[in-house]
Amino acid sequence: MIWKKLTIDTSVEAVDLISEFLSELGVEGVMIEDNVPLSEDDLKSMFVDIPAIMGEDDGTARVSCFVDDSFDINELKADIAAELVRLEEFIDVGSKEITVSDTSDDSTWQNNWKQYFKPFRLYDNIVILPTWEEYDDIRPDDIVVRIESVMAFGTGTHETTKLCIGQLKKYLKEGQSVFDIGSGSGILSIISVYLGAGYVHGMDIDPDAVKASLENAEANGFDRNRIDFTCGNLLDSNYIAGVSKDRTGDFAAKKSEGGTYTNNLSNGSGNADATSVSSDSGNAQTADKNYDIVVANILADVIMPLSAVVRPYMKKDGLFITSGIIDTKEEEVKTELLKNGFEIIDIIHMGEWVSIVCK
Repeated sequence: MIWKKLTIDTSVEAVDLISEFLSELGVEGVMIEDNVPLSEDDLKSMFVDIPAIMGEDDGTARVSCFVDDSFDINELKADIAAELVRLEEFIDVGSKEITVSDTSDDSTWQNNWKQYFKPFRLYDNIVILPTWEEYDDIRPDDIVVRIESVMAFGTGTHETTKLCIGQLKKYLKEGQSVFDIGSGSGILSIISVYLGAGYVHGMDIDPDAVKASLENAEANGFDRNRIDFTCGNLLDSNYIAGVSKDRTGDFAAKKSEGGTYTNNLSNGSGNADATSVSSDSGNAQTADKNYDIVVANILADVIMPLSAVVRPYMKKDGLFITSGIIDTKEEEVKTELLKNGFEIIDIIHMGEWVSIVCK
């Protein structure tokens, strides 16, 4: 789809009022750009793969929105200009300049991130290699993880991902099964296969993440009998592997007939998403399977309730590798894990982030 981007040059002081006005006009989302320094709390709550680069705070800001052809762009621009004149009587609204431009189609600007993603090395022998980049420093014993798509979280640069990779290197044994909850781009699932996992099931609530993960697995030459990805949400009525637990029998029956089962995808809100992903791997056991290792690189506030429902998917003495835990939440997460019957066997830190391994 072709969108029009409308950008308002304004002040930091006026950002909230302009955003609210756009919302009243039916604009569903805005993008705000400023150079206001991030607070310590902001930095602690960030969960991103790239560092924040801040310029000098000069009080200016830009508010942008993307609108489709259901909007009369000239009428929208005129309404905004009139509101800026009204607001100017009370606060500084900056230059009030409004610009309109056409975007390229989605498929083009979704790929703009590629110019910032370069090859890098992890733990001495793991190389993360975007398929569009060249890398000359590949050694005979390297594990080379090829990344085709990162339209979901996970490039391996963030401390939380590094923590999980280190723990998988430490605990994963040849032939074991792995359940990667909140799999994002699939990087932890793919590395698990390279480390010797016999079967890996990655799951995410976002269908775009599933699509990206499947593309990345294919880029590494892995078929879906070895590694598969599905949509699901264990915190939404134990929704797993694209089917509810009470429908696993139907799923298995369909797969045993050699057919294709098209899943209804959870959107994380308790409702089925209209998007569908075909699950053709033949691994019906993903709908109701016990795993040697469950890994969850999410956030503390998700890991805590997850710890109450994940045990049925774990083998006896199976390991639960968690990350994405900010250090201020460490004690709270430990308390919840113990309450839900886990034994904590390892805790490691990297920066302000924590990984807890339990069984």
